[in-house]
Amino acid sequence: MQQQPTLKDCVAVVTGASRGAGRGIAQELGAAGATVYVTGRSTRAQPAGTYAQLMGLSGLDALPGSIDETAEAVTRMGGRGIAVRCDHTCEDDVEALFARVEREAGRVDLLVNNAWGGHETFNGVFDAPFWEHPLANWESMFDHGVRNHLLASRFAAPMMVRRKRGLIVTTTFWDRDRYLRGNLFYDLAKASMTRLAFGMAQELRPHGVASLAVSPGWMRTEFVLAAHKTDESHWQERPALARTESPRYLGRAVAALGGDAGVLGKSGAVHRVADLAREYGFTDVDGRRVPAFELEEG
Repeated sequence: MQQQPTLKDCVAVVTGASRGAGRGIAQELGAAGATVYVTGRSTRAQPAGTYAQLMGLSGLDALPGSIDETAEAVTRMGGRGIAVRCDHTCEDDVEALFARVEREAGRVDLLVNNAWGGHETFNGVFDAPFWEHPLANWESMFDHGVRNHLLASRFAAPMMVRRKRGLIVTTTFWDRDRYLRGNLFYDLAKASMTRLAFGMAQELRPHGVASLAVSPGWMRTEFVLAAHKTDESHWQERPALARTESPRYLGRAVAALGGDAGVLGKSGAVHRVADLAREYGFTDVDGRRVPAFELEEG
């Protein structure tokens, strides 16, 4: 039987939590009782302005989600949600975020690095030779993706090291080092995030702080649902989405890790959500234990 982790004394920061994976993670941390600083650029009053191309491809007139809505969901589910607008590419914004967390909460127990700019340059083509992908993908995936994770970690780590405890989770995609054929930029970015989590673990372990990467499968984010002309209540009517999982499946994995007193033993590794579901005994929101998403060999 699934046991809900208890995180009522946990102070968490979830970056890029307006929608998608970040929103699912923040919700499940809230369900476990955590105080969650929900960060991103999209507020209810002013959505991020860099998703026009993806919105057009998805048939959306308005950008879904905001940090305000996610923070409210965290509170409804039993935690305490605090929305903080933060451009994670801006060092001043990130420094101000963690200064606020330290001033208000006195610590950070869990940082989830999830802010990702890769969708901002997506042109509808995922599978193509590297010489045909736009070079703009480098900036969106590395300068607005990998760098975001490093920047947030640089401010969170000293706060954790002082207390000799803490966990940094990096969201990534990993399938046993198989190549993400058809998108070299994406493959490089995700491999870099995985290596970042590993490298930070080596330097943080002597201080009692853990760093690890978590890899979900194919998630039914707002953009995925829109692209398939459906919603979370009707996705099962779309056979193409049969292998998908909700963002909250990933959220339950992060909550389980956050509640594991022995998490330092997992530091440095990449952990697939499906494997964590078996280990910790949780399921997706529909009761399924969704198998790991695995790439075709070839």
